[in-house]
Amino acid sequence: MVNLVSQGTQFLIQSVATIVLARLLTPADFGLVAMVATITGLGQAFADLGLSEATIQRKEITNDQVSTLFWINFAIGLGLMLVTMGLAPALAWFYRDARLVSITLVLSLTFLFGGLRVQADAVLRRQMRFSSLAVRDIISYLVAVPTAIVLAFKGGSYWALVALPLTLNFTQMSLSWLMVNWRPGLPRRDAEVGSMIAFGGNVAASYLIVNISRSADNVLIGWHWGAGPLGLYSRAYNLLMLPVRQLSGPAGSVAVPAFSRTQDDPERFARYYLRTVNLILWISAPVFGFLFVAAQPVIVLMLGHQWGEAGPVFQILTISALGQLLLDSTIWLLVSRGQSRRLLKLLLIFSPILVCSYAIGLPFGIKGVALSGSLVMLLILPWMLRFSFQGTTLSLPRLGRAIFYPVALSLFGALIGGLALRLAGATNTVGKLFVVALGFLAAYVLSALIPAVRHEAVSLRNLVHELRTPANTSTVAVAE
Repeated sequence: MVNLVSQGTQFLIQSVATIVLARLLTPADFGLVAMVATITGLGQAFADLGLSEATIQRKEITNDQVSTLFWINFAIGLGLMLVTMGLAPALAWFYRDARLVSITLVLSLTFLFGGLRVQADAVLRRQMRFSSLAVRDIISYLVAVPTAIVLAFKGGSYWALVALPLTLNFTQMSLSWLMVNWRPGLPRRDAEVGSMIAFGGNVAASYLIVNISRSADNVLIGWHWGAGPLGLYSRAYNLLMLPVRQLSGPAGSVAVPAFSRTQDDPERFARYYLRTVNLILWISAPVFGFLFVAAQPVIVLMLGHQWGEAGPVFQILTISALGQLLLDSTIWLLVSRGQSRRLLKLLLIFSPILVCSYAIGLPFGIKGVALSGSLVMLLILPWMLRFSFQGTTLSLPRLGRAIFYPVALSLFGALIGGLALRLAGATNTVGKLFVVALGFLAAYVLSALIPAVRHEAVSLRNLVHELRTPANTSTVAVAE
């Protein structure tokens, strides 16, 4: 709940940034930075080599081990920064825009900041100090977002978008080290981190593959259609992913350490997973149902009339939003059970299929890419879930029962909201949003009449109470 409150606050701050920057900058500015962010995003997935998850997942860990992992992460971050700097001219050649050289050189610094903070973050998460992490993240956004807005207001154009992640990462790194009650020692050869590196390497490769599959659409659009269409697509995608990340991020940061502690109790493990997914969908399903119906007015309100062409893309992408969250849940399952190699195998099958779907939709424009990717995501998701459930007491029917009511009510809300919008005949943006919201409100008020819905509400309250019990059940040497 601390994470959800934190993410809600960050969502508001990022929404302000989205609204203001979209009015101060052009789609081409966003497209330029998206070209580089695609590459840096791939590197970020590999930057910690999965060693933060290795630190969290282990039942027992020593200070020497965490210290050794810190120096490995620092070396990786430094190396990625230098490699990215070296790739800057090639990136500018690929996209045929010389401005990308300077943008790439500056954004490469995020790798160094990331490498320095990986283990500090891992220790905070292992100790389940989510309040500290929440305060850190909120402060970081309160520093980074105004910095970017001021720079854009003063005519900084795309440099404002470069300043945002750079300032955010630097502030997060600084605050993490101020908050954590641990400092690294010198690396030791006898620290016995080989198994942790092997585990982390598989996790890092998995994250890299996920990011490749999620970034391939941007690369293909930028290469084939240019900065303008990419700016429209990337804004629509990022606006949709904003609530996805606000839910997936905090849920994952809690789920992995919590699931890791219950991995020896299969039924408790399964129950925690199902309740976590159930809670996430109760929160997210109505949000994405609302966004599907009100896609165009949301785009106009958030970004301005000049971004109207992004509306249909945004609506299409909402189709796969819940699939994105369920895909993330398969990662939590396999990482918390120490099955990083199985996770890598799963994603090596999934990612090429998704990338091919983008390529199929590419000739039909940004809407074709969005539709093709969304449909393939939904078609392959059941198989991915079944694969990740093997070796547990979980099954697709159990998951179906857990998500039935939130998904069904979201579809019902979308139907009522869509009918209300059509019948009301609202012409202004705020009026359209108000009508759709009333439709969804009516649908969910009516759902309270269903006994099973009321039962789920009670069950979620009981789960929160259970999770608040003392959690010091595993050795955390670095906390001493």
